[in-house]
Amino acid sequence: MAAEGARVIVNDLGATMDGQGHDMAPAESVVAEIVANGGEAVANNDNVADWDGGRRLLEMALDCYGDLHVLVNNAGILRDRALVNMTEDEWDDVVRVHLKGHFVPTRHAAAYWRAQAKSGVSVNASVVNTSSTSGLLGNPFQANYGAAKAGVGAFTIIAAHELVRYGVRVNAVVPAARTRLTSATEGLSDIVKAPADPAAFDIWDPANVSPLVAWLATEGCPATGKVFFIQGGSVRLMSTWTMGDGVDRIGRWSIDELDDELRRLVEPLS
Repeated sequence: MAAEGARVIVNDLGATMDGQGHDMAPAESVVAEIVANGGEAVANNDNVADWDGGRRLLEMALDCYGDLHVLVNNAGILRDRALVNMTEDEWDDVVRVHLKGHFVPTRHAAAYWRAQAKSGVSVNASVVNTSSTSGLLGNPFQANYGAAKAGVGAFTIIAAHELVRYGVRVNAVVPAARTRLTSATEGLSDIVKAPADPAAFDIWDPANVSPLVAWLATEGCPATGKVFFIQGGSVRLMSTWTMGDGVDRIGRWSIDELDDELRRLVEPLS
């Protein structure tokens, strides 16, 4: 996404493995890449799942560049565990980082854009969220992560409806790519590794996702309230929950009647 003329605040909490202090290396590396490609960038290590941290992130963008046009929400952690073994902290931590970590920056940015619109400023802004097939399609041992990512999908659609009046578009990407999370996941790290042949197309390269995020950020992008899956060169619209086959009658069903009718509609989960 590093393009000439881009001005970016790169946020990464950068917590060390022991939870103490911050490692700014990932954020600083991205900053260096953006600068090398002709853009401007500053690193930030605020916690976007914290109310004041999200506010400071917005304020930093305004202090450094005077305005805000695009917000990309991508904070995330994993605490994979079978549901029967999952702890309260494992649930709370993942939901907080993913779901609240999308809400807080969006909430502060939305308030800023609303104030601009109400003052007569023409706003053309974009929010790009990050969901996952784990939430939209389901994945065992990720009840916390999947529930949060499903929430991000719903949050995207609702925010799009609410913020369109202020000139703000809200979309989400569902990337299948090699990241710090996927590379550290047991059993997945081998699947997402780069191909042995350097000439082969690397479908797991996270750089494949960048053009879609950049397109969603452009002023002329018509999309809002949409969720896009992307892997390699494949981009697909994800569908929200839709009404499927059913049964209807005038009047209330009995349990026995429902048993007779609904058995033909459902199949047991494997």
